[in-house]
Amino acid sequence: MSGQFRRFLAPPLLGAALLAGCAPAATPQAQGAPVASSTPVSRVSFYPLETGLSWSYQPEGEAAGGQPYTLRALGPTVFAGQTALAFELTGRGAQQTWFRQIGAEGVRLLGFRKPGVSVRLDPAWLEAPAEGAWRVGLSWEGQSRVTLTGDDGKVQAQGTLRYRYDVQDRRRVSTPAGTSEVWVVTRQIGDDVGGLFSPQVQQLWFAPFVGEVRTPEGLLLTARNFGGKP
Repeated sequence: MSGQFRRFLAPPLLGAALLAGCAPAATPQAQGAPVASSTPVSRVSFYPLETGLSWSYQPEGEAAGGQPYTLRALGPTVFAGQTALAFELTGRGAQQTWFRQIGAEGVRLLGFRKPGVSVRLDPAWLEAPAEGAWRVGLSWEGQSRVTLTGDDGKVQAQGTLRYRYDVQDRRRVSTPAGTSEVWVVTRQIGDDVGGLFSPQVQQLWFAPFVGEVRTPEGLLLTARNFGGKP
């Protein structure tokens, strides 16, 4: 989201002097407090998507208290001519935005953007199945055409992405963010675009109404700004 700063013109000095005696005293602003906005969230979907949600993560095995990675749900936008929901990850110099279409039928990734480059997937990558399809032993796979485009609009590379997911277990896990019932999923992925997607084999934990408790990159959930079903 882009912020807009409003500029206020100072009144003429004479007018300011005449009004100084009767003007109410200004309330001092708290020093060092960040200027921020927030969006109240009254409910959370099975696949959390509501604008204003945020999650904090740290690498698995790292000492607690380190600088977190923060994932935020930014809300509806347009990507590659399609309506999508934007999710932005920041922290430790990282900045990446994913563009997804989410519904009862599952989660589809249209592409993502990093500084200087956009990656489009056609057809969209199926990241999660229909809500009612989850079970141990479930698997799904697919492939997408990958197109990398620079900020100048020029195509930098093209290739094919192949992926497969296997649901291996359902268990109760605890992280600094709390305890959740998660689906344990192994993801296998490969591409011919120079290893753009990595790691090639990784495990993720997904909890309905919470989101990813462990990401494919090995990040563990440490905090979130919303409740959720236990």
